[in-house]
Amino acid sequence: MEEEEKIEQKEDKAQEHEERLKETLQKIKQTASEEDPRPSSQLGLRTILGGDLLTTEIVRSQIWLFVLIVLFAIVYVAFRYQCQQDMITIDQLELKLKDAKFKALSSSSTLTEKCRESHVLEILKQNKDSLLHQADQPPYIIQVPEE
Repeated sequence: MEEEEKIEQKEDKAQEHEERLKETLQKIKQTASEEDPRPSSQLGLRTILGGDLLTTEIVRSQIWLFVLIVLFAIVYVAFRYQCQQDMITIDQLELKLKDAKFKALSSSSTLTEKCRESHVLEILKQNKDSLLHQADQPPYIIQVPEE
C-alpha cells in the first residue's frame, strides 16, 4: 500500500507541476505582445529622453519619411563633395592661367624689345653681313595725279 500512496503522490505532484506550467504559459501569453503600449498623452522631457516617443507604431508609419531624409542627406553630402572638388580644380586652373598670362607678357615684352629699329640696326652693324643702313635723306613723297 505504501507503494501505491507513493505513486499517487508522484502523480499528484506531476499534475500540480503541469497546472503551474499551464498557468505560467497563460500569464506569459497575456503579458507578451508584439505591439508596443500606447504612449501616454503627456509629452514631457522624461518621455522624450526615455525614448517612449519612438514606438514601433510611429516608426512604422513614418518609415518612408526616414528613408527620404537619409536619401536627401546622402545627396547633400555627395553634391557638397563634388562642389569642393570642382572648386579645387578651378583654383588650380586659375593658377595655371595666371602663369600662362605672365609667360605671354614676358615673351611679348622680349619680342617688342628685340624688334625695335635701333636694336635691329645694332645687330646688323655688329654682324656686318648686311648692306642695310639708316637713310640719310628723308623719304620722298611721290604724288600721282588723279585722272
